[in-house]
Amino acid sequence: MPTDTTYTSEQIIVLEGLEPVRKRPAMYIGSTDFHGLHHCVSEIIDNSNDEALAGYAKNVWVVLHADDTVTVADDGRGIPVDIMPKYKKPALEVIMTTLHSGGKFEGAAYKVSGGLHGVGAACVNALSTSYQVEVRRDQKILFMEFSKGTTKTKLTEIPESKIALIRKLIPAGTTGTTTTFKPDPEIFKETVEFDHKIIAKTLKDRAYLTSKIYFHFYDEKKGSQVHYYFEGGIVSLLRELNKNKVTLHEPIYIQREEGIVNVEIAIQYNDTFNENTPSYVNIINTTEGGSHVTGFKIALTKAIKDYATRKELMKNKEDSITGEDVREGLTAVLSLRIPSKDLQFEGQTKSKLGNSEIQPLVAKVVKDALDNYFEEHPDVAKVIVSKSLLAIQVRKAAKAAKDAIMRKGAFDSLGLPGKLADCQSKHPEECEIYIVEGDSAGGSAKQGRDRKFQAILPLWGKALNTEGMRLDKIVGSDKLKDLIIALGMGIGDTLDPTKLRYHRIIIMSDADVDGAHIATLLLTFLYRHMPNTVLDGHVYLAMPPLYRIKHEKTTKYVYTDEEKEKYLQKIDGAKYDIQRYKGLGEMNPQQLWDTTMNPETRSLKKVNVADAIKADEMFTILMGEEVPPRKKFITSHAHLATLDI
Repeated sequence: MPTDTTYTSEQIIVLEGLEPVRKRPAMYIGSTDFHGLHHCVSEIIDNSNDEALAGYAKNVWVVLHADDTVTVADDGRGIPVDIMPKYKKPALEVIMTTLHSGGKFEGAAYKVSGGLHGVGAACVNALSTSYQVEVRRDQKILFMEFSKGTTKTKLTEIPESKIALIRKLIPAGTTGTTTTFKPDPEIFKETVEFDHKIIAKTLKDRAYLTSKIYFHFYDEKKGSQVHYYFEGGIVSLLRELNKNKVTLHEPIYIQREEGIVNVEIAIQYNDTFNENTPSYVNIINTTEGGSHVTGFKIALTKAIKDYATRKELMKNKEDSITGEDVREGLTAVLSLRIPSKDLQFEGQTKSKLGNSEIQPLVAKVVKDALDNYFEEHPDVAKVIVSKSLLAIQVRKAAKAAKDAIMRKGAFDSLGLPGKLADCQSKHPEECEIYIVEGDSAGGSAKQGRDRKFQAILPLWGKALNTEGMRLDKIVGSDKLKDLIIALGMGIGDTLDPTKLRYHRIIIMSDADVDGAHIATLLLTFLYRHMPNTVLDGHVYLAMPPLYRIKHEKTTKYVYTDEEKEKYLQKIDGAKYDIQRYKGLGEMNPQQLWDTTMNPETRSLKKVNVADAIKADEMFTILMGEEVPPRKKFITSHAHLATLDI
């Protein structure tokens, strides 16, 4: 492991004070909800991981305590604690109480980093009721404590770590930094309770992207521990993404230093029609892509087109391979390391890379590497080209199917399905559409709705299972055809998320096994073929009641068996009447409005994707063609099922 005696207070640069953070926390961490809470953990983890990226740490420890405090430790160099002459304070105190201070700007302490450019630690400090830092340097343990961004305990030497578990885990004499913080409930009003799964995923992602570094997670609430270490880096991640899919070739791995930028890419095609291309810059997941992803996609398309032309693999000379064609069935992981001082992200939470010079750089690296790879591996090249040529045929068939539908005059003069009872408002942010199971429920919903902003689309029977299905078959389905046109975004190459006609898409199905299956089929279609509806938070599940309880002059609707039992214990006397709803069709329009459609009284379950990789895996297992993984899942989770047969 390298040693560095030059990491001192001279490399710490200060730009401004801390005051704005508590006033406008969402500007710095994205939000103050569940996501912002966990963003704080990521920031502290990334500070430790930066030591690993720089070559000074081999381990990162995270402890989730029972009182919802979190400890993050590393075996790096330890934050400098010497006095900064300009501020007459220890560097540690300046870093933790001042925005834009740290060794990640003009200084050379970090060549690359994943932390928020020195903003992260100070922000988390400002938003915590208690923030403790222990620095292990020069055979000493130095301690400071802060609260809501202000210093509570000055720099003090302590005999041992205040965290019992850390004392056991880190050998005496090891350098590094330990941070323990408790989020402020005045800021995080929604919750200050951390989710084990999200922290574990954060560490697992870091382990994939920082190969040969150990990440250790201890949950004192659960009494559990998990450890992540991957030799293969992003190739290991690629195999994880494709583990339940039929892959068409071994992974293609590209790694090159281009000037000051390190480019690392892993590519593998599978037999599905879905694209999955997660991207990272300095281990930060750039969920909105950016210039590096654009450069990759341009080069991938050109490399495949050039090879197909050069080897005369295009049988129909009128066909042309598009970017969409080459990305069907593509799984690729992009990971870039860029010097921190040169980074340009769009947005404070860094979801999109903005450096324009990175696009041609990545494009050159990918094009050169793929040209060479295809020449050396013609069997793989032909498989990939064949996949793209099949995509052309599917695209042409889908277009023909859509054209045929329109020519048959399947829609009314307004271009909307006849079954759709549309709403009056033309403002998508006000509008919601109920996708309703069954004719009788659809009729009740149409009568009971608020016509101003609620649209109703009844569906009869079950929709197609669209997992891995070709687009031409999808647009040929009457049920899905009606839904596609009602939503107004198009599909496939015509998909335009900005044209979504309803910002709330509510699936309303019966509270039984068949209803759950129908909801799952619709969710599969939306997630696979209109993913923006789910990722942008537009999809909901309606929660109809299970029981209606009449007692004297009171009518009470309850939604679970537990809620029913609690209510029955509260009411006096045995004279009550219980109706168990087996289906939506049993409710009249007024009852349906009161329980399931009235925004003032209804319960909706919002569908979101906290872990896109896990969601992709679940859809593949549960809805894909391979039976063994689904059988294994069902048998291992059968004890959790509550069936109403």
